[in-house]
Amino acid sequence: MASLPRPIADAARAALIGRVRATFNDQSRGEKPVQRSPDALFPAYSVIARVHGDVTTMMVGGIAALLMQMLHPAALAGVWDHSNFRDDMLGRLRRTARFIALTTYADREAAEAAIDRVRRIHAAVTGTLPDGSPYRADDPASLAWVHACEAQCFLDAWIAHGEPGMSRADQDRYFLEAAHVARALGADPVATTRAENDAILVAMRPVLRVDHRTRDVARRVINAPTSSIGERQVQKLAVQAAIDLMPDWARAMHGLKRSGIARPLVAGGVDAVAGALRWAFRTRTA
Repeated sequence: MASLPRPIADAARAALIGRVRATFNDQSRGEKPVQRSPDALFPAYSVIARVHGDVTTMMVGGIAALLMQMLHPAALAGVWDHSNFRDDMLGRLRRTARFIALTTYADREAAEAAIDRVRRIHAAVTGTLPDGSPYRADDPASLAWVHACEAQCFLDAWIAHGEPGMSRADQDRYFLEAAHVARALGADPVATTRAENDAILVAMRPVLRVDHRTRDVARRVINAPTSSIGERQVQKLAVQAAIDLMPDWARAMHGLKRSGIARPLVAGGVDAVAGALRWAFRTRTA
């Protein structure tokens, strides 16, 4: 794309940026892209800023994280009983993406306000599980599961499609940095290394379940509506890449399958989309 004539390249870049911004910002509410602040919770050179700055890998990681999170009965119940997630997939995607952007890149005041807002929402989400036991969205262990899934999936998507040679030290640094927000939300335990995060996921496995609600949410995540054929094709690539990214046991619980012999095509397609978006958002040189 860099070899295209300047007017054509600029038009293509503007179209891609416009599409992404329209997807992740609710323009009807006046939302604008979050700008990087020198007063952010994390400096520009931080590992978390590097990982969270890639649109495509965050989308792949986010899909994988959602599918894993819904295996926890309390996490599933909070969504099922207290949100319009099933009818507003895009809204949920926007809210999650915006929270991550605010806590990673916005100024400290905006980041802390976003965290406080989520804590207030969680405090009001309570109910009863199908087995009769109570649940709370602000339960530290449930929050720990949600965070552990997100952290692992975001990082693994970045490694798979952004930085295959990422060092173990940088991976551990990512978990250490991400722990700051998780603790502020009330999660416990919170991993500060990859090994600790793996241990949290393993420890939670005995409480994980699949029922008709899990299958319904998974189906809606996998078949989320799109506004064009092109977006549908990108979504199909992202969903299959997310499924490939999940641990074998999580994929088996959902009854999902790896892409098999088509995996290089899936990975190559995601890499192509990621490359196009990175090109589009790169600062244009004179």
